[in-house]
Amino acid sequence: MKYFGAHVSASGGVENAISNAQAIGATAFALFTKNQRQWVAPSLTQHQIDIFVSACRNSGYAATQILPHDSYLINLGHPDQEGLDKSRDAFFEEMLRCQQLGLDRLNFHPGSHLKRISEEGSLERIAESINMALDRTQGVTAVLENTAGQGSNLGYRFEHLAYIIERVEDKSRVGVCIDTCHSFAAGYDLRTKEACDATFAEFDRIIGFNYLRGMHLNDAMRPLGSRIDRHSPLGDGEIGWECFRYIAEDARFDNIPLILETPDESRWAEEIATLNKFANQ
Repeated sequence: MKYFGAHVSASGGVENAISNAQAIGATAFALFTKNQRQWVAPSLTQHQIDIFVSACRNSGYAATQILPHDSYLINLGHPDQEGLDKSRDAFFEEMLRCQQLGLDRLNFHPGSHLKRISEEGSLERIAESINMALDRTQGVTAVLENTAGQGSNLGYRFEHLAYIIERVEDKSRVGVCIDTCHSFAAGYDLRTKEACDATFAEFDRIIGFNYLRGMHLNDAMRPLGSRIDRHSPLGDGEIGWECFRYIAEDARFDNIPLILETPDESRWAEEIATLNKFANQ
């Protein structure tokens, strides 16, 4: 079963994400459980939790169809202890919010070395941060998202993600989200069936499909290997429709949230309908 959706707004309350997803014909969705531009947020009330859980149940969205995303401020590979501690506290709070809402995964960008420590040292800190968060929560999987490799961001190579996973103690609660735009920007070709075959074979060899917990479906504005994260609507960028047809038709991508983060929200319903058409051919 394919679950297509988009990263929808939760403005006014997390429960609003559900109606926003339904409005575009989504069978999956992503959301921020708090303001992603702020370090702290008021704790969820039991009333908010009950409304969200009830709305998900009534609308047919199971936890396996929802891919919450943490704050962009968090850097679990921070070179400075103060910044690292602040990020770890915020990440724990994000994991806890998912646990309270009955969500089973949290998507996040691994972190950045900020050119002040080695890549390996930063990756070690990310793995340690995940272990700390898993020790303090239950039932929520930490889902590493691959990056485009802008600046000092880590996670743009499959090897980075595998290095972190190897050091996570509870491997049943760590996973990966693959962003197609980020992959392409990092140098993984996705423009043809043959290119997709090669890229996903490499992913399976280095990480393994058993760790895939979600995807972000975005076309890329910049050329292959640009290391620049600029999304385009599906079919309008450098990747083209063939990649997204490939994902829609391939059973290896079943039963996980397949989430649009394309820049034109007015096209989300059309993009989802096209993906569903590919999946059902």
